[in-house]
Amino acid sequence: MPRFKRKGCGDSFRFPQSVKIEDNWVFLPKIGWTRMCLSREIEGEIMNATISLRGRHWFVSIQTVQEIPDPVHSSSTAVGLDRGVANLATLSDGIVFEGAKPLKKLLRKLARQQRELSRKTKFSNNWKKQRDRISRLHIKIADARRDAIHKATTAISKNHAVVCLEDLRTRNMTRSARGSVDSLGSNVRQKAGLNRSILDQGWFEFQRQLEYKQQWGGGQIIYVPARNTSRTCSACGHTEHADMNAAKNILAAGLAATACGGRPKGSH
Repeated sequence: MPRFKRKGCGDSFRFPQSVKIEDNWVFLPKIGWTRMCLSREIEGEIMNATISLRGRHWFVSIQTVQEIPDPVHSSSTAVGLDRGVANLATLSDGIVFEGAKPLKKLLRKLARQQRELSRKTKFSNNWKKQRDRISRLHIKIADARRDAIHKATTAISKNHAVVCLEDLRTRNMTRSARGSVDSLGSNVRQKAGLNRSILDQGWFEFQRQLEYKQQWGGGQIIYVPARNTSRTCSACGHTEHADMNAAKNILAAGLAATACGGRPKGSH
């Protein structure tokens, strides 16, 4: 289904004609030469340009076409990757990427800014200024998340030719547990907190970036079913409930402490 856009939300337009670029200047038809900050060198033949508004800044995206040989990955290693809430990604070789978690760090500030917006007269000048502040804060959160994901996916794609990833449906996992009027959900607050943590790590964006970076570098991604991946022993292949396995480890640690002369807490 088409996604309708409204004014002020994702404003963008495209020049189908070819544009010109010289140093830090871009020539746009009907607009003329406009100064810009060139983030990277333009390679290939320029086809079109898309102008988009993000916060208070305008961005130009240049689409080019070029012929490149089939890439061959410089590495021959394979790695398994597990996405999580506490850490963005944990690799089977022991490397852990923590992630930025920007929403968690700025959640109080964002809530305070939104309360201030609710107390202002709608569509007044002060209301518009406060709305812009909230917009800039959302952009700051998104940029921090995207920066952490880019650094992690670039490091992984450069060092491993094959990445094995759980086939997760992030949209289904982050659905609300509120339920309906007839059938109310349970643990709604806890589920909302889990959803916020998953989205704050950016699991879907992490997967999207890793896919195209592996394709660019000549690597490969293998998706595996997520069922029982956390409960299956990596050494023997036996499947056991994670909490039961933790309980057994606690029992073993407690018996070991008792054998060494330790005293149970609360005993006299």
